[in-house]
Amino acid sequence: MKNLEKDTLLQDIDIEGTNDTGVLFTILVKIMARLRSENGCIWDRDQTHSSIKRNLLEEAYEAAQAIEDENFEGLKEEMGDILLQVVFHSRMAYEAGNFDINEVLKSIIHKLIRRHPHVFGTVSVSGSREILSNWEDIKKQERKKKPGGANSVFENIPAILPALHLAYEIQTRASRFDFDWDDPDAVIEKIHEESFELDAAYKNYSLSKSSGKGIKNALPEFEAEIGDLLFTIVNFCRHLDIDSEQALKNTCRKFIKRFDFMQEYSGKHGIDFKSLSPEEKDKIWELAKKEL
Repeated sequence: MKNLEKDTLLQDIDIEGTNDTGVLFTILVKIMARLRSENGCIWDRDQTHSSIKRNLLEEAYEAAQAIEDENFEGLKEEMGDILLQVVFHSRMAYEAGNFDINEVLKSIIHKLIRRHPHVFGTVSVSGSREILSNWEDIKKQERKKKPGGANSVFENIPAILPALHLAYEIQTRASRFDFDWDDPDAVIEKIHEESFELDAAYKNYSLSKSSGKGIKNALPEFEAEIGDLLFTIVNFCRHLDIDSEQALKNTCRKFIKRFDFMQEYSGKHGIDFKSLSPEEKDKIWELAKKEL
C-alpha cells in the first residue's frame, strides 16, 4: 500500500476495489495522520480531545436516531462518523505520547475475551442473568487491579448520561446483586408513595413561599421528592421492559404534533392563538387529540 503521507497517494487508492477490513482500517488511520500533519488540514490539526468531545456525543445520538428511524443507510454513515472519532482521538493521544490506535484495539480485544469466559474459556452459564452476574464479578476484579480503583459497581457509569438513562443503568447494576423489587406491582405502590410525599413537599414549598419563611429548605426538599418520583418511574419502566427515555421522547413528539396542529388550526380560522384563553386553547387541544 502506498504511503498516505504523500500528496499523490489518494489518487492511486482503489477503496471500492477491496473488502479487506485491515487494509481499509489502515487507510483510515493513515488519512487521519495526514490530516493532522504539518501539510494536512489546519482545522483537524488545531483540535484537541476537549474541543471535539461534543462531536463524539453528537455522532452517537445521530446513530441512535438512525436506529430509531430504521434508517440503515443513515446508520452506515453514522457508524463511520463514530469510527472517525475513535481514530481522531487515538491519533491525538499518539501525538501526545499517551497511547495509539493499536493499544485501543488490544484493550478492547482483551476486555471482550476476559469478560466472556463462557465463550472463550471453560465457564458454564445457564442464561443471560448469570452472564450479567459473572460480568459484574469480573468488572469488580478489574476495578481492584486498577491503581486507586474503587470497589463501587457504579464507578464507570458516565455521569454525563441523560438522567433517565443514568437512573436505568444504576438500577440495572443494583439488580444484578438482587437489590431490586420483586415485581412491577411493588414498584407501582412505591410510585403512589412517592407521589404522596411529593404532594406534601409541594404544599410545604407553597406555604414557605407565600410566608417567605423556610423557602431555602423547602425548595431542596421539593426538588428531592421530584427526583425520587422520576427515579421510581424509571424503575417501573425497567420492570416492564419499557425504555423510559424512549417513552418520554414519544410523548415529546406527540406533544409537538398536537401543538403544531393547534397553531395551524388557529391560523386557518383566523384566530390569534396567543390571545386565546386557557379554556379556548384547551378545546383546540382536545380537538388535536381527536384528529391525531
